[in-house]
Amino acid sequence: MIKTADPRTLGVPSAEARLHFDTELQELGGGPRRRLLMVDDEPAFELSFYCGTCPLLFRRLETAREKLSLADLQERLSGSLDDPDDGGVIDAFGALLPEGEYLPLLLSVEPRLIVPGKEGDYFSDEQVTSWGVDQFWGLPEYPHTPYYRTFETAVDADAHLYEFVVPMVPPTWNERERVEEYVACMEQGTVPTAVAVSTLDVCRPSVGFGDDPSAHWGLTHFLLDGHHKLEAAAAAGRPVRLLSLLTLGESLAGADDLARLPALRAQSRSARATGT
Repeated sequence: MIKTADPRTLGVPSAEARLHFDTELQELGGGPRRRLLMVDDEPAFELSFYCGTCPLLFRRLETAREKLSLADLQERLSGSLDDPDDGGVIDAFGALLPEGEYLPLLLSVEPRLIVPGKEGDYFSDEQVTSWGVDQFWGLPEYPHTPYYRTFETAVDADAHLYEFVVPMVPPTWNERERVEEYVACMEQGTVPTAVAVSTLDVCRPSVGFGDDPSAHWGLTHFLLDGHHKLEAAAAAGRPVRLLSLLTLGESLAGADDLARLPALRAQSRSARATGT
């Protein structure tokens, strides 16, 4: 944690926002409605289900094809922000979002690129430990995208915070030359800034299919700007700054949980000790 600002109202009416949250319409005889992150009126990600006992989820959908970078801010974000309000960045990106209350968080992250099903995959490891595998498929949840792990820490003996940065499009879509340029700059000490809209979903298993039925606090940052920066930082083992605009109204967390987040994010990193 570098700095947090006071919660503020940002955004435009949902119908005018490039990004917004939605609930899938119920089809006659269909299953539960999906909670969705929409980009340009197309479903981009399926998110954790509303019940609070289902596993944490960010699943990329076939229509997730767009980034939301702002060309006018590229130069400003090529270096470090020292304050969430520097250079009007919050208001500029806020204009892409649906009207609501947001908590700005300025973080330092050291991303680690994760490929689902391989080493370090939250869905195959920590989530299975708490929920077990999907009871229908007999497999772990699958997010359909590589993602970055950046931080985790204890909430209490029965809960743990896990942080993720999720690209709107996979790193394989990034321009190799731009990634290499950022790697070179980072190796010379530059710390660029990425921007994300974020959710905090608190999920607790209700049935004992797993070995460690603890609550998972999923802090998930969906990248608006910084796809090349995050890949470069992961490749170079370097930090980047991340300006997170945490939605208070669309997170699956209570007001007390959201209020605790800045202090939790300022704690030292610690892994979950299974079975504690």
